[in-house]
Amino acid sequence: MHLYSRFLTLAAGSERLGMTMTRLGLILVLLWIGGLKIFKYEADGIVPFVANSPLMSFLYKHPAPEYKTHMNAEGQLVPQNRAWHEENRTYPFAYGLGAVIVLYGLLLCLHPWSPGLAAVGSFLVAVMSLVTLSFLITTPESWVPALGDTEHGFPYLSGRGRLVVKDAIMLGAALITMADSARAALARRA
Repeated sequence: MHLYSRFLTLAAGSERLGMTMTRLGLILVLLWIGGLKIFKYEADGIVPFVANSPLMSFLYKHPAPEYKTHMNAEGQLVPQNRAWHEENRTYPFAYGLGAVIVLYGLLLCLHPWSPGLAAVGSFLVAVMSLVTLSFLITTPESWVPALGDTEHGFPYLSGRGRLVVKDAIMLGAALITMADSARAALARRA
């Protein structure tokens, strides 16, 4: 019991470490995933989410579900599919999205020097996470397709759905870092 109490005491004092790791984790994910948007395989991979989104589909030339016959598997190169994505504006959109995501990550990096801007960055990450979570509703590929097995549709998340649902953690982490940065900004004003 003594060991358990000691663990609880240590755990209770780890809030600052947890906050730092949460912020660093967000920064790592934002810079890495945002940076990957310049690569065509990553840009191809987000097409089902964007094409099916009522908020974003206008950014592509071709409506859903036309993309289904032009998807490259990761690591695969089919020149005709690549040409279709060029025409679809898949890559310019991905470049812009990647730049926005990297910008959010850089805003979070400003916490030690400008916590107010870091709070704004965290808020934007929270909004982005909500938009991403909406893909669970708008993107059919978020769920296991009905290909003969009885386990398909809700609640059976596909690979894409499992990727999206992780944004629930991003949302919570962004709200926590937003509050921490906002407290730091207010303390500087006092």
